[in-house]
Amino acid sequence: MLNFELYNPTNLVFGKGQISKLSTLVPKNAKILLAYGGGSIFKNGIYDQVIHNLKGFDIVEFGGIEPNPRFETLMKAVDVIKAEKIDFILAVGGGSVIDGVKFISAAVNFDGNPIDILQKRILIKENAMPFGTVLTLPATGSEMNSGYVVTIEATQEKLSSGGSALFPQFSICDPSVIASLPKRQIENGVVDAYTHVMEQYLTYPTDAFLQDRIAEGVLQTLIEVGPGIVKNPTDYTLASNFMWSCTMALNGLIQKGVPSDWATHMIGHELTALYEIDHARTLAIIGPSLYHVMFETKKGKLAQYGRRIFNLTGSDEEVAKEAINKTVEFFHTMGMDTKLSQYTEDYSKTADFIVNRFDERGWKGLGENQLVTLDKVRSIVELSY
Repeated sequence: MLNFELYNPTNLVFGKGQISKLSTLVPKNAKILLAYGGGSIFKNGIYDQVIHNLKGFDIVEFGGIEPNPRFETLMKAVDVIKAEKIDFILAVGGGSVIDGVKFISAAVNFDGNPIDILQKRILIKENAMPFGTVLTLPATGSEMNSGYVVTIEATQEKLSSGGSALFPQFSICDPSVIASLPKRQIENGVVDAYTHVMEQYLTYPTDAFLQDRIAEGVLQTLIEVGPGIVKNPTDYTLASNFMWSCTMALNGLIQKGVPSDWATHMIGHELTALYEIDHARTLAIIGPSLYHVMFETKKGKLAQYGRRIFNLTGSDEEVAKEAINKTVEFFHTMGMDTKLSQYTEDYSKTADFIVNRFDERGWKGLGENQLVTLDKVRSIVELSY
């Protein structure tokens, strides 16, 4: 097991009706920027609940944060905060809104050009604006971590950053919100969380027995509840287990003491930036191809995964290969297409574009052991066509 430090100060407030605690969680006398997305919170009643539970607070609203939040939009929120002398942000939405608020929190007091936070991957460890969240869409785990991903529309870049100052002070997570979600968003949430676990688990054996078992527990739970929650989003038992699995997949716990990969995400982000493909669906496109191309370095963990998750038998080679097939089958069960050509006809130069972009950024070696070289990136993307 690798050395590690575990720090997560987020107060997670989980369960039915917990939004009633909102007024006790927001700092007294705070002037709040209420940040949200495209308006679904008005249809599902969350907006009314938030406003009801924030009576007496001075609130300025900022809507329109996009899926894959745009740098350009978020900088408008920064301007509002400065003009209105806001001192607390409340993100009400899914991972995109929460990610966007993390960037806003980082950018408000940043000494320099805020675009550098993204393009230079600057970690924010102090002087961020405090914020909390009301989660409306389980998927990203952003409600209990300090990372975020933001798209720069002008350059077609989707970039990640974070920092220890960017944990939410609190996150209210009521699984009842899942009942109002579209089927596609629930499917995306399951696959997004599943791949988050895979990025931290499917590397190479490090004798981190407990981390492996916790990760495998999250994977097994998502396989168990995923298809059911798509069909029955009002089932609270399924909804609560789904929401908690999404949080556990990326709250930092299972990554401690083990190597992490994240190459699937870094390549997948480029597909979203280029083609506006849903984030989770880019992961379903890239993940299996990466497992094939990096098979020899991942074979040991793939075999463990196949035996423990899918009860496969045979040699390591046989089990590892079949485990990839079973993963694709699960993605298909969750409504995912797993080839780029199923989303766009204009895919023939995608590998060239991504390789060139990674080369320009100096990303010469990705993955848990930096063996996902530019040549490997090209092979992964081409295999994904």
